[in-house]
Amino acid sequence: GRIRVAMEKRLEEASAQGAPVLILRAGDFFGPHSTGNSWFASCLVQPGRPVRRIMYPGPMEIGHAWAYLPDYGETFARLLDCEEELGAFERFHFEGCWLERGGAFAERLREVVGDPSIPIRRLPWRLIGALSPFVRLFREMMEVRGLWTTPIRLDNSRLVGFLGEEPRTPLDEALRRSWIGQGCAPAGDRAEAGPLQSSARAL
Repeated sequence: GRIRVAMEKRLEEASAQGAPVLILRAGDFFGPHSTGNSWFASCLVQPGRPVRRIMYPGPMEIGHAWAYLPDYGETFARLLDCEEELGAFERFHFEGCWLERGGAFAERLREVVGDPSIPIRRLPWRLIGALSPFVRLFREMMEVRGLWTTPIRLDNSRLVGFLGEEPRTPLDEALRRSWIGQGCAPAGDRAEAGPLQSSARAL
């Protein structure tokens, strides 16, 4: 968080010297081809393996924001299409998939997978905290734990006012495509779905 604040400050200073800056803030990323360091691909599913359990990082009742990568990429592309209307330094918020009850994301995932009996377990934060003095990754995880214990909803009103809408794939469809794209679905489901075409244009 401190690094991001410092980075945005430096970018804003650079924009005053002629470097155009466009920032699109969003929640936690998920999608068919998201990297392994996302919460989705490192906790909720294990890429390349069937979903046998779901590890949810936060309290089930706390709201949480997710960003489906194809929608996020399409939003960036549309903003760049309007480059002449953008100022030297622009910052927008991408609302994405906001759930008032964050745990509903994990519950919808197991419905999409087709097995509502899949257990949803809590991330062992106490153990992570105990080991954080010795494991750098755990220290970094503890620094962002507050994003899971405090509901933070991104206000996309400025984005919608500028573009007219925010690209939005229905949650179940986004989860289905992510589940298949991460290689977690049975071969039959992957074959039935066919090649997953991203809704986002190449940037």
